[in-house]
Amino acid sequence: MPFIIAELSANHNQDLNLAKKTIHAVARSGADAVKFQTYKPSCLTLESNLNYFKIKDGLWKDKTLWELYKEAYMPWEWHEELYALAKSLGLVAFSSPFSTEGVAFLEKLSNPIYKVASFEVGHTELLKAIAKTKKPVILSTGVCTKCELENALKIFKNHEITLLHCTSSYPATLKHSSLYKIKDLQASYPQVRVGLSDHTLGYAAPLVAMTLGASVIEKHFILDKSLGGVDSAFSMDEREFSEMVSVLKEASLALKPDPKDIKSKEEKTKVGREFARSLFIASDAKKGEVITKDHLACVRPNLGLDPLKLDSIIGKRFAKDVIKNHPLKDSDIQG
Repeated sequence: MPFIIAELSANHNQDLNLAKKTIHAVARSGADAVKFQTYKPSCLTLESNLNYFKIKDGLWKDKTLWELYKEAYMPWEWHEELYALAKSLGLVAFSSPFSTEGVAFLEKLSNPIYKVASFEVGHTELLKAIAKTKKPVILSTGVCTKCELENALKIFKNHEITLLHCTSSYPATLKHSSLYKIKDLQASYPQVRVGLSDHTLGYAAPLVAMTLGASVIEKHFILDKSLGGVDSAFSMDEREFSEMVSVLKEASLALKPDPKDIKSKEEKTKVGREFARSLFIASDAKKGEVITKDHLACVRPNLGLDPLKLDSIIGKRFAKDVIKNHPLKDSDIQG
């Protein structure tokens, strides 16, 4: 039977009482754990109305990234109380941090597991901060590249690691859920556990994932869909989540380990990659000025240079005058 995680995400609607009621419902549903997200808008992006930062389509069309994260984040002062409540109900409580500040904060709460969102797998500074905790790590693979994933696995080489196959569409469709990748991950990385972070509707995908050997299932949980919220459209309520847990328990009785290996398939282009981090210009600078960390920000969206290039960029000079809040391009840097 997989370890089942109920993702609270933004379904607290920034109402502490709603968050508490939701955790009680998670416990009743049969989940093993409840997962939070620990960030502030400033952990993820820049406060700007420039077109770079506007979401072009989907559930959050026309919002800026700052507006979305301001609406969705969970106040940090709630964490201690919600962790204690979850523990009293027999749940494992843990979180996804999105900054080194968030990691330091969660360590004060003795956070037992660290989840890394797929958009963050290329954020090396964050990964190194998590690695210092020596805690188990769960990584979603949704939009991350093979290069980013293998870099992360090197950083976490001494950790207990679980990789979650994930389709980063909200909601995702079964047609495009590509669950065969669970087997691909198992074959490519036999040293880690593999599971599913699911954004489809219903529990067909988790059920199939379990038959493929998924050891972890993560689904978004909401107390009442009628309350709305940025993640309500692809979240399960208590009745649906309880039904999923019940079906998975029953199905697990009939399953045997699959002895067959499935050969890895070529990695496809990641849908939703535009929300990964990239390098942006954080402060104005003149042509010829030496580039320092203060000139750059590793933020969403993914319109600038790869964050993995940061160390090689520091110390070079700007090839032209640059303006803050614009993505950093190769043409901005002297060869």
